Amino acid sequence: MAVGNQIEHEYSAIKTGAGFCRLDERLVIRVSGDDRVSFLHGMCTADIKGLALGQVAPALFVTEHSHVIADCFVYASADALLIEIDRAKWPEVRTHLEKFLVADDVEMEELDWSIIDCEGPSCAALLANELHLAAPSTLWTFDPDRLIARFPRFGAPAFTLLVPRDRESDAPLANKGLVELSPATLEIIRIEHGIPRIGIDTTAKTLALEARLQRAISFSKGCYIGQETIERATARGGLKRKLCGLCVAGDVTPAAGSAIMLDDKPVGVLTSIARAPGLGVIGLAILHHSAWAAGTSVMLRAPAGNIIAHVENLPFGNP
Repeated sequence: MAVGNQIEHEYSAIKTGAGFCRLDERLVIRVSGDDRVSFLHGMCTADIKGLALGQVAPALFVTEHSHVIADCFVYASADALLIEIDRAKWPEVRTHLEKFLVADDVEMEELDWSIIDCEGPSCAALLANELHLAAPSTLWTFDPDRLIARFPRFGAPAFTLLVPRDRESDAPLANKGLVELSPATLEIIRIEHGIPRIGIDTTAKTLALEARLQRAISFSKGCYIGQETIERATARGGLKRKLCGLCVAGDVTPAAGSAIMLDDKPVGVLTSIARAPGLGVIGLAILHHSAWAAGTSVMLRAPAGNIIAHVENLPFGNP
């Protein structure tokens, strides 16, 4: 099957059926010890103290000035917290955490687990009936006994299975009616829903609010690293840049890194790009406030020539 046809097949599975993908770039960290909750609560943007057994929450690790270091998901089990994070980001995050780890009773262990993302409206029934799993029925829910969670990883309701590698053969999803998805297809739905990828759509100087990562921020919790900057920006509404969607005209797919111009002035850089069935070429970029209005026409300076694009609300298709 041609690449384009394969992606359309996988995309259809996400929209009308069910698909799965092993997220080999992700890593699970087990955080244990009596001080694990209080320590992690002060180190990330999520309300870890309010995280009940059997819940999962998105979270960010940020600097004192609220620059994003990494994002993650935190799963609450009975005797530990599980952090699921980008494998390439973990060394930096671990170093960041250990700077503040003094006399706290906290231990961090890398687990040899596979992380499997299951997308599509048929996933719940397939996981419950075919794999005999008591799949959580509500969002941001984690079943510690079955190691399965339900949350919108890429923006749409989906399930995540955490599987020790020596037991991965117990979950032969390809034989259970789920289409195996390529990373390229997951990239399409990530961009469609306006979910930034840290290190791709952000830099070391990107603020959490600029990347529109509000879903990973508790605005009611107590003191944590980076809180002051986030609260000040929230109260004053003084952001000058934020993540926006772009719909590219024509059939040419510009390269990530292309400069974005408005009235001959640079307003951002194209960071993520994909060709989405039904939508055409779409992308993400953190833009200057002068280009935020939906429908604003901008110019992409690509090696093959200038390309016109229009700013879109996120998620794509949201009026």
